[in-house]
Amino acid sequence: MEAKFISQDDTTLWLDELAERHVVLAPMWDNTVVTFRPHVKGRTPVLDRMPVLPPKEGVFPQNEVLLKYKHDKDPENLDRTRVQVKETLPQETAVVVGARPCGTRGMLVFDRVYNCEKIRDPYYVSRRENTLFVTVACTRIESTCFCHDVGSHPADTEGSDVLLVPVKGGYVAEAVTARGEELLKASFFKSAAEKAQEAEGVKQANRAKLPEPHDYVGCGEKLMARFDDMEFWTEQSAKCISCGACTYLCPTCYCFNITDDSVGLSGKRLRTWDNCMSFQFTLEGSGHNPRPTKAHRLRNRVNHKFAYYPELHGVIACCGCGRCIKSCPASVDIRAIVKAAQNHTPKQEEGSDER
Repeated sequence: MEAKFISQDDTTLWLDELAERHVVLAPMWDNTVVTFRPHVKGRTPVLDRMPVLPPKEGVFPQNEVLLKYKHDKDPENLDRTRVQVKETLPQETAVVVGARPCGTRGMLVFDRVYNCEKIRDPYYVSRRENTLFVTVACTRIESTCFCHDVGSHPADTEGSDVLLVPVKGGYVAEAVTARGEELLKASFFKSAAEKAQEAEGVKQANRAKLPEPHDYVGCGEKLMARFDDMEFWTEQSAKCISCGACTYLCPTCYCFNITDDSVGLSGKRLRTWDNCMSFQFTLEGSGHNPRPTKAHRLRNRVNHKFAYYPELHGVIACCGCGRCIKSCPASVDIRAIVKAAQNHTPKQEEGSDER
């Protein structure tokens, strides 16, 4: 597919045009942070910073209405109450612009859970089929980035429909899918022949900034070997304050809660993001909690990413974006936890070495 060039100024005009036909989510300043917001005509998106929130918002909203219901009397039997239910499947089309490759790659983790042979979540699938992702290749590598450790890189196109590579004066746009190619037919895009070499140089330069990747092969077995070692998990979770920032900001976390919001005889059923680091996440009606401490909950979170999910689906459920590290108020580092499990030597083995 032929790459195209779009200038910095025309990028905003392009989003204005897209917003006439689709819901466009783009990075915008929200006080002191950049996060995804519906595009407002004439407002310049912030494409040079990674948004704090992940792009999963486009297909898995923080809060969505699953259905609406209403109780009323059966006119043929007034002692009987009927419930009228109206499903609210999403119908709009959307374009998510300005995510980083690591974020959109996270959608592939969702796909294996919500759109597979055994389970097909109609709300997720509807949005997934009607949403396009326009990502921006990374040009700034931070200490919290580790996409290359999990098989990705700063210009990864997996999960994207269009990749924008920043060059002088604008972006070289590369269509990844047929739907992405349709987006590049807009009049704002010109030939990228003179910019192609510069774009390739940007990609290579940023790959070169990354250190040697860490080898996570076999980490699932190492983590499971520490499953019952609560001393290990207590040590790893010592700094954690169970705030849940790591889960809410993660592009691959897909847990949710369902609640009913009723007023009188009418109401709606809501699905909202949930947080496995919360005490209430596994709290049973009896009062029993199978994960009573933050050590138990952190064990579940880390093992899900690097042990349980890989065993089921064959890939690590982490895109290496580093949000959980960068935004953790207590500086808990999931990389350090996995490496600690990989390098851990049980005490009895230490003793046998001394003998």
